[in-house]
Amino acid sequence: MALLLHIETTTEMCSVCISKDGEELASKELNDGYSHAENLNTFILEILEDAKLTLSEIDGIAVSKGPGSYTGLRIGVSTAKGICFALDKPLIAVNTLKAMALGVSELATADDKSYICPMLDARRMEVYAGFYTKELVVVREVSADIVDDVIYRDLLDKSECVFFGPGAMKCKPILEGNPNAIFIDDIYPSSRNMIKLAEDKFNNKEFEDLAYFEPFYLKDFVATVSKGSNPSIKKGVSMSR
Repeated sequence: MALLLHIETTTEMCSVCISKDGEELASKELNDGYSHAENLNTFILEILEDAKLTLSEIDGIAVSKGPGSYTGLRIGVSTAKGICFALDKPLIAVNTLKAMALGVSELATADDKSYICPMLDARRMEVYAGFYTKELVVVREVSADIVDDVIYRDLLDKSECVFFGPGAMKCKPILEGNPNAIFIDDIYPSSRNMIKLAEDKFNNKEFEDLAYFEPFYLKDFVATVSKGSNPSIKKGVSMSR
């Protein structure tokens, strides 16, 4: 049992919470564009105050490891690592899509036999997607998929698939004609959904190496030239932001 700080910054949602023995004590989140650099540290201080705790009392830091926004992942992971280094606390990494799947698996809309498919926007016509059973057994590993009318046909032929998350709306116009395709709106990654997974990892001492841990980007960072810029000067832009 532990006091854990959870950090989720893989999408436009900036979300943090504190849990004790697997139960939420305090949380704060804001879905207001990629404002993590401005809000993350402030949110952490605010929920510590709400829970009447100090950072030194926290037993471990859990961070959503991706896939997701390149910039968001860097901010979340660097913040988590900084706290761990400063206070000699263990770092716990939670798969972003698995945490989302856990949140939806607890909803009544998810049938026991349905496949659960969290999706994040990977820009252009791609999504990051993973398929799970309601018990979080992996049906299909997380991958970056190009959205077209035949994608996931093998899975949709076998069972209902519940699609949700920021990337699902990109797929909805293409897949919603399939009777086994079910869509849930307004589901975003949340630090609250990290609690159980992080608690299990803490109890099993599944900690990351602070010196070598990197986010799960899935897609490589790509350097491109922004519109209107001098073509001789390249600016770094992630394909997933």
